[in-house]
Amino acid sequence: MKELSNSVAIVGVDESDEIGTLPNVSQLSLHLQAIHNAVMDAGLKISDVDGIFTAGQHSPALLGEALGITPRYVDGTTVGGCSFIIMVGHALVALHHGLCDVAVVSHGESGKSGTGVTRSRDTSLSGQFETPYGFGGAATNFGMITTRHMHDYGTTLEDWAQVAVSTRAWACLNPKAKFREPITVQDVLDSRALIYPFNLLNICLVTDAGGAVVLTRADRAKDCAKKPIYVRGAGEATEHTLVTNMRDLPLSRSTKNSGHKAFEMAGVTHSDFDHIMLYDAFTSGPPIMLESLGFCAPGEGVSFFQDGNSTPGGSLPINTNGGGLSYTHSGMYGIFPIIEAVRQQRGECGDRQVPGAKLSLVNGMGGMLSAAGTIILSHET
Repeated sequence: MKELSNSVAIVGVDESDEIGTLPNVSQLSLHLQAIHNAVMDAGLKISDVDGIFTAGQHSPALLGEALGITPRYVDGTTVGGCSFIIMVGHALVALHHGLCDVAVVSHGESGKSGTGVTRSRDTSLSGQFETPYGFGGAATNFGMITTRHMHDYGTTLEDWAQVAVSTRAWACLNPKAKFREPITVQDVLDSRALIYPFNLLNICLVTDAGGAVVLTRADRAKDCAKKPIYVRGAGEATEHTLVTNMRDLPLSRSTKNSGHKAFEMAGVTHSDFDHIMLYDAFTSGPPIMLESLGFCAPGEGVSFFQDGNSTPGGSLPINTNGGGLSYTHSGMYGIFPIIEAVRQQRGECGDRQVPGAKLSLVNGMGGMLSAAGTIILSHET
């Protein structure tokens, strides 16, 4: 895999025209807006796109038809919110081997408004063997992971609250963020109780949004409109679908394995990173991911969010767009940390810019830590 490192670059990123509550915008429109905006950001034309990668309700074939193109390569891998991070690795391979020349990874979802969403009986393993016994959805399932972490390592409600406070500090600097008012640990603890151990401010937003990422080979990337951001490493892994089958509960074996692959491909170590983007559907997610990735010992992930280490001006900035907790979260969040990492590497983030950012880690989960994707991005080769 090392021969693939730096062979492909991200040349365009953007969101849909609006993000938030958009009951009159279809999920397909969110896709198409984001793709058009990202392709424009790259200085390319829609007709240049010949590889389409997407997950969720709409297929890559449908997107091709809606865009008026016939792609040479498509990928519809769907393993949860990290699918788009994983697809960057898939696009890397497809581009490297000439299966396509310009790839788009696209997301569009009406998580808030439910526009065009169809629902049916859940016949998955979880739907059959967990839901009937009281597991009512993501918050319940991740609540079990979180309370196990608290039992094993002594983490507290105050510890999880620190994550929300840190992430909101970044959101205050992002004009596109949904919530931009500073909060305190006490605010989190005093917010409405939902499902133990989570209060309202421990759980991500629910919004409508789209996002897209455009990639091409490194030799062509230099001719695009923006500074190319090279994919130095990529890794993916899956472990389980049932939380009750997690072998290392509360840590994530899929996160560990995907990170190991990406680190090995990029030839980097933990101390090389100056910027990190983590999937934060719940405040306990980022600390558990840091522990699973090996940035710290089990139980010590919350230390990154204490004493201002991860906030603006801190030693290791984390979730600089405001994250799923305060910026946006449409249901499958994984495209948005990629967009932010690219903008940080380009130096386009204004008041929230990480000074001298050279190496960004993007890691996300799918399902209840069931799958994971990791990519490593840099403007340097």
